[in-house]
Amino acid sequence: MRASSYVSVLLPLLAASSLLAACRQPPKLRPPLPVSTALAEPALFAEQVGSIGSLEAVEKVQLAAQAGGRIEQLLVQQGDLVRAGQLLVVLDQSQLQAEVASLRAARSKDRLNYERFQFLVNAGAASAIQRDEIRQRLIETSADLKAREADLAYKDLRAPIQGEIGDLKVKRGDVIKAGDPLTSLILNQRLFVRIDVPAKVRNRLQLGQTVLLSDPDSNRELARAKVTSIDPSIKAGDQMLLVKAEIANPSGELRNGLRLRSRVVLNQRSQLSVPVAAIIQGSGQSYVFKLGKLADLQRNPGQIKPEALKQLPADRSYAIQTRVALGPIANSRYPVLSGLSPGDVIITSQLLNLRHGTAVAVASAQEGR
Repeated sequence: MRASSYVSVLLPLLAASSLLAACRQPPKLRPPLPVSTALAEPALFAEQVGSIGSLEAVEKVQLAAQAGGRIEQLLVQQGDLVRAGQLLVVLDQSQLQAEVASLRAARSKDRLNYERFQFLVNAGAASAIQRDEIRQRLIETSADLKAREADLAYKDLRAPIQGEIGDLKVKRGDVIKAGDPLTSLILNQRLFVRIDVPAKVRNRLQLGQTVLLSDPDSNRELARAKVTSIDPSIKAGDQMLLVKAEIANPSGELRNGLRLRSRVVLNQRSQLSVPVAAIIQGSGQSYVFKLGKLADLQRNPGQIKPEALKQLPADRSYAIQTRVALGPIANSRYPVLSGLSPGDVIITSQLLNLRHGTAVAVASAQEGR
């Protein structure tokens, strides 16, 4: 009975003693979270302005008939590459040749009549009025003949420049008249882009500024150009200013009429920056997690209690949440306006699992990215 009483008193004492000993042991620390990092470092950021621009060939000719007739030979088809001076169209001008022969005969007759009446006037056998009427007829016949002979000179249509044949609007056998459109001739190796920019940037535009041309869907850069002309007038309706930039296109990949995203680079500056992957946002603020040591955490404890800080190992690295001010994103990086210094190491992974003061271990560094 007495032994049983001793046991019942001793067991609670032992339990209390064990609990007290457990409380005195330091808490078990979680293993560091593996993370990737990158440096906060300067990068070039460009201030740009632009819109969707249209490409036009520098050398583009609309070919039209210079004389009338029936198309006897059509020596090209759409897409053909022709050289300057190459024969494109041959006209059958049989009717025009007959008209020229008739006009030549009429001119000879009118000249003969004029000479006869000139002799008669000198002899006093005819009036000067009759002579002048015949002379006027001779002048008109000669002018008509000269015009028809000029038409005969345009029997053959040749390419004025090197280029590719566009859409043909005629076919062999068609009867055409002077001025009828035939086709276009385009050389795509030299193009210019037409860009409408807001008038408010007019004083910042300069000849020679770089223009970036990219695909509107994928945003892949296709070419670069230089500003070659700035319109002196602003469109009254939409207050836009036309800028043109010339593009070298030796491969012919770009074509007349293509629409591309076009951006004029107004200026470039070097700015401290971080990768997009390093940014977290909340409550209208932007933050990053810097890689720091215990001393950094002690200087910026946040809501961590002093007792908890004393239990953290000094040989570990910690995530230090830092508020930053950022500029507009460019090339997958944000310019940092405030909050960081060059060389700061920024965590770029596991951001959703991090808290201020989380112990971390660097698994990979992505410097310069």
